[in-house]
Amino acid sequence: MNDILHIINQMSPYLLLGFFLAGVVHAFIPNNFYKRHFSSPTMGSVVKAALFGIPLPLCSCGVIPTAMSLRKEGASKGATTSFLIATPQTGIDSIIATYGLLGLPFAIVRPLAALCTAMLGGGLSNLFDKTTNVSPSGQAPSASDTNTSFVQKITTAFRYAFYDMIQNIGKWLIIGLLIAGMITMFVPDEWFTLLKGNTLASMALVIVISIPMYLCATGSIPIAVALMMKGLTPGAALVLLMAGPACNMASILVVKSVMGAQSVFIYLISLIIGAVAFGCLIDFLQFHQIINFLSQVSGGRCGHCCHPSDGWFSWVCSSALLLLLANAFLSPKLKQKHHNTNTMNSSVYHIEGMNCTHCRAAAEKALQNVEGVTSAHVVLETKEAIVEGTASEESLRKAIEDVGFKLTK
Repeated sequence: MNDILHIINQMSPYLLLGFFLAGVVHAFIPNNFYKRHFSSPTMGSVVKAALFGIPLPLCSCGVIPTAMSLRKEGASKGATTSFLIATPQTGIDSIIATYGLLGLPFAIVRPLAALCTAMLGGGLSNLFDKTTNVSPSGQAPSASDTNTSFVQKITTAFRYAFYDMIQNIGKWLIIGLLIAGMITMFVPDEWFTLLKGNTLASMALVIVISIPMYLCATGSIPIAVALMMKGLTPGAALVLLMAGPACNMASILVVKSVMGAQSVFIYLISLIIGAVAFGCLIDFLQFHQIINFLSQVSGGRCGHCCHPSDGWFSWVCSSALLLLLANAFLSPKLKQKHHNTNTMNSSVYHIEGMNCTHCRAAAEKALQNVEGVTSAHVVLETKEAIVEGTASEESLRKAIEDVGFKLTK
């Protein structure tokens, strides 16, 4: 329990700072800024897509509707693949949290690895892509992109940072911390010594376990720390930090349905090659700073109820994070009760494939843009869409499928 509290106290100041910076990026950089740069099937668009995606705080499911929107707006298949690979591996919040818990080397290598794997995947996609690009829709910038005042953008930044973002990754962050705690308490210290000296076997095990699972970039950090405390090499831990957040079964199936089986193969093989290559590099260079830090965490306990490094500021940040988590989880339930009392003249649909607030926002926006829809509200917890208007079910289904989900009555 002490280890979990220490991890939370170590992460919370960096998480809060990362959330705020993510909110600033979301509020001040318009969506069309990204869409304008990804249309040409060149390495330039691939690199731009990776660089633009790395700081965005999108998970492996939340990146799907964004990437599909870019593809629909005219992004090349290579740029779309690059964006899909790079974006979920990192984010401003996870980079800062990585620095706070694992140190500067990991904080540098993690986005660098995301960039290189994205370039590999995007380059291969352009090389083997024989299809013509999707024609841009020519959609004009939204009013929110052009006419929003500075005060409104700041308000949007704070709401996105301390409500939407926390609602999005909060559950997975808690799950990551609980898994880290269970690993610390129940996995014997000698368990990973069975694979000692066989780095590739350790990495293969991590890849098999982590690729199908859903792990967010931030929630995977405490799991990686706990596994390293039990003897997993830093290189194998990096494989977890890359492969876990970068994909899951839901995202694999969506990519296959929208971009084809070849894109899925390139997507996965680029991720695996990049993760193993950077993992081997880290183990070859022997990150003594990380290993020393972890030995202090696991072996340097003072025997008291907390670690000496957990000062008052860390506890204040942890308390603030706890309050924000409670607010993010309770508010949707109250809103859902309100909408349930106003559905007499509405049609209710089920949406498959949503896992986060980014998914919910993409689905809701897609429904609202359908001709004949007067209002649409999507409830993430129940996977339901409450739609009012005269739009046909077929047009609603097509709008949802265009952003990577499935709609049923």
